[in-house]
Amino acid sequence: MTDLRPRLPSPLQEAADDRFARHGVRLLLKRDDLIHPELIGNKWRKLVPNLSAAAGRTVLTFGGAWSNHLRATAAAGRLLGLRTVGVVRGDELAGRPLNPSLARCAADGMRLHFVDRATYRRKADPQTLAALLRTARAEDAYVVPEGGGNAVAVRGCRALGAELRGRADVVAIACGTGGTLAGLAAGLDAGQRALGIPVLKGGFLGEDIRALQTEAFGGPTGDWRLDERFHFGGYARVTPGLEAFAEDFERRHRLPVERLYVAKLLYGLVALAEEGAFPGGTTVAAVVTGRPFP
Repeated sequence: MTDLRPRLPSPLQEAADDRFARHGVRLLLKRDDLIHPELIGNKWRKLVPNLSAAAGRTVLTFGGAWSNHLRATAAAGRLLGLRTVGVVRGDELAGRPLNPSLARCAADGMRLHFVDRATYRRKADPQTLAALLRTARAEDAYVVPEGGGNAVAVRGCRALGAELRGRADVVAIACGTGGTLAGLAAGLDAGQRALGIPVLKGGFLGEDIRALQTEAFGGPTGDWRLDERFHFGGYARVTPGLEAFAEDFERRHRLPVERLYVAKLLYGLVALAEEGAFPGGTTVAAVVTGRPFP
């Protein structure tokens, strides 16, 4: 996989920020957004092990109309010469002009297959999945779950925690499906803890993370918790307040802030610091899992 050669370990940079410093907290940025120019951040960590397991077969995966996971999978397929199929949530999108995200997937060679939302919700059901594979003309495909969250990916993300051993007291990450947090927590040292900031509403993620860790490692592992207050209304919701926060953070630190995940993570960490959630002397590492797509 020479075309997917990463920059590892990803850089760990100090971010001098008075909103943390006045509480005696040190903020570090784990720049996973610099791992690879097209498979950015946790996308590289989760996808590459799955692409190895695919062993040259067609790769079929799932996502919404603005899915970064679909874009990364399509880019990987182009780089490696693999056929890719993206099952897209929302059959109402079929026949419409593609948005920029899906247009990029198509340009990278991904075949898009639109399904209704009720079917999409049942995609993990074996019978529904078998029917999807037939209708997508991909019966022999290697299936990667939405967001890349499976045991193969979780084990791949354990290296992220290992790279941060001894470097921070708290390692924080934005969560979609929870796969990266599941692996990260398993890779940290005793005494370190992982904090997940979910970007979706629902309150279901803790159960999903425990299930992923059980599948990957035989049971829950690591010291982790979730703070579910910073989703800003749900996935892909960006309020004017969050937009203003992200723009301010970009000015302060000259860091492009991806809005759907990273901005919510950083906002949550600032709020927690102001609440006194981190004792004085704590070092917090925020994992920058992506950057704005062009």
